[in-house]
Amino acid sequence: MNEEDVRMKLINPALDAAGWKGGQIRPEYAFTDGQVIVQGKRVSRGKRKRADYLLTRRGNDFPLAVIEAKDSQHRVGDGLQQAEGYARALGAPFAYSTNGSGFLEHDLLTGKITPLDMADFPQEDTLWARYLAAKGLTPEEEKVISQPYHFNDLTRKEPRYYQRRAVDAAVEAVARGEKRLLLVMATGTGKTFTAFQIVWRLRQAGAVRRVLYLADRNILIDQTMQRDFSPLANVMVKVQHGSLDSSYEVYMCLYQQLTGDKDETFKPYMDFKPDFFDLVIVDECHRGSAAEDSQWRSILEYFSPAVHIGMTATPKETEDVSTRAYFGDPIYTYSLKQGIEDGFLAPYKVIRVGLDKDLMGWRPQAGQMDLNGNVIEDTEYFGNDFDRKLIIDERIEAVAEHITDWMKKNGRDSKAIIFCVDIDHAERMREALANANSDLMARDPRYVMRITGDDQEGKRQLDNFIDPQQPYPTIVTTSELLTTGVDAPTVKLIVLDSVINSMTKFKQIIGRGTRLYPRGGKEYFTIMDFRGVCRLFADPAFDGEPLGDDDPEPQKNPKGGEKDKPPRPDPGGDKPDKVRKYHVNGVDVTVVNEVVRYYDPQTGKLTTLDIRDYSRKNLLGHYATLHDFLTRWDEAERKQALLDELVGQGVFLDALREEFGPSTGNLDDFDLIIHVAYDQKPLTRRQRVEYVKKQNYLQKYSQDCREVLSALMDKYMDVGIVELENPKVLDAVSNGLKKTSVEIVRL
Repeated sequence: MNEEDVRMKLINPALDAAGWKGGQIRPEYAFTDGQVIVQGKRVSRGKRKRADYLLTRRGNDFPLAVIEAKDSQHRVGDGLQQAEGYARALGAPFAYSTNGSGFLEHDLLTGKITPLDMADFPQEDTLWARYLAAKGLTPEEEKVISQPYHFNDLTRKEPRYYQRRAVDAAVEAVARGEKRLLLVMATGTGKTFTAFQIVWRLRQAGAVRRVLYLADRNILIDQTMQRDFSPLANVMVKVQHGSLDSSYEVYMCLYQQLTGDKDETFKPYMDFKPDFFDLVIVDECHRGSAAEDSQWRSILEYFSPAVHIGMTATPKETEDVSTRAYFGDPIYTYSLKQGIEDGFLAPYKVIRVGLDKDLMGWRPQAGQMDLNGNVIEDTEYFGNDFDRKLIIDERIEAVAEHITDWMKKNGRDSKAIIFCVDIDHAERMREALANANSDLMARDPRYVMRITGDDQEGKRQLDNFIDPQQPYPTIVTTSELLTTGVDAPTVKLIVLDSVINSMTKFKQIIGRGTRLYPRGGKEYFTIMDFRGVCRLFADPAFDGEPLGDDDPEPQKNPKGGEKDKPPRPDPGGDKPDKVRKYHVNGVDVTVVNEVVRYYDPQTGKLTTLDIRDYSRKNLLGHYATLHDFLTRWDEAERKQALLDELVGQGVFLDALREEFGPSTGNLDDFDLIIHVAYDQKPLTRRQRVEYVKKQNYLQKYSQDCREVLSALMDKYMDVGIVELENPKVLDAVSNGLKKTSVEIVRL
């Protein structure tokens, strides 16, 4: 039997006999979207992870078991390792493999592997009882974890598999009586939706009633209330002006609204008793609340009887700040690398731009004065000094021109964020970008805007910037305000023109671009780095365990969110407010190099190889010799399927064609591959057709067949082998031969 026969004739009846119902059985269950693979400017999708069967519990769709099916020529256990991998990802406690003659069960809770007859597949209640026993869950705890998810009939939005894992982990921990929990989820993976589902299920179970949701920026509160938490609108309130109304049950609040002025003895949160809240959720918990001496920590300490759940993409661990010291080790982690591999987050490419003055330095002439009449300190200034110690107008203009050139090549409606040294630098960059894009500024002055903590007009436009339906603002300059928590799915360009040493801050900034928005043409994003910041991608801490940062926390404004951070002190010890900036112009600044690096779907890292060497390496990794590749090519029933497989393995044909230029236009994909990987002389499609005709290969066929084959070869010269696999090609051929497609097929 083939696999389909095994499933229909043997597995399905076995599940039916064990009492599994239709809604609990999810055949061909795809739980990832397939990695986005960038090929030059074109993108494709890798394979989705797909379990042959996912079996869930009635009532709350808890994943109980994964089954992998094989045809009858395989052994019973040949699919077990694949089932185990899927079960671990989905959080299912049991994995099974079968070829139709029996099952092999792996109990992931006990580690035992057991063979079963087809008639002995366990019932749902049996697996659930084994799960409860292995976990040691009481009937009261079972009631809490058995609550269903909220499902919106209008949006049809369901939690993704990793969101379920996070929610299940949190709900079970609360059911067990744990009080301090940490969830680590990459930016763009739906932390607030996850938080909502946790709140919904715990409230439905009666495990909590009153909830306090804390954040440090208004936009985080507003987005949360308007979107993910909207089903709780009837019992939810936003705390404003420190006024607390005890008639609600879900409170959305800025830290600053509860702490009040620093010198006040009585704080607004003291209007409530310490046990008023049952659950406190701390958004972006790596920030103010992570420090022991933080004014914001006092809120958590006051409401210490409640369960505290910290949520962040970047837990912070330094001598002074430790997310884990307060919340404990993460109960679930979903990283940026995992999100990209699963196809839920956008991959990126990095353009490293070198400016001559950044790389080789600039030194003033003896006694040279700046534009303000100050004698410039006689030293060499390099990239890290610009806009912090020394402002060079032409450098800012060179950066703005390079950004504008990218926009002109990739779409001037592409939304972009330029991260600058400070507010002053952000304003100068806005002016330079406005001048470089004066034609679009004349159309709408919001095309380029500065959005910083001190600019009310810019902050008022923030909602328009993050709204995919609003074209303006298109380019924004900032320093600190947009580093975290801003959900802007259409951002295609992140520009780094600020020195960043903090891994936490770097990851947060990169997170501004990781959201996918395919319907708006956003399937990957570009990072343009003028300051060498992207060296942090090579740091193991980028997608690993949190390590210490060497950047201080941003300054906090007790009455309205976060201020932009002032320049860091000089190594000599000057305080930030005493750092003098020299301002000059008339300096020639040019771009001396530009290096493009691609996200490697095989390793999750940036590749430094050019696209030819990169594709060659990946192809040889799967087909070591030309003979190996030719054998696979001949065996492929559909060439397109093989080519799609190669893309998933890092062989980017479209990007190769861009690299080689027009000379590849007449080469078939086959010839391009053997030329790049195996140094074979490529033949054009016309040369291949002429070779076949010279060999009189068609003479063994009838006249009618020769006419059809000759027409197909002519078509091949125009479109290549892949297009010949499209049945519609027969329509094009039939018109010229005055034969119907049916007649051609019969031939």
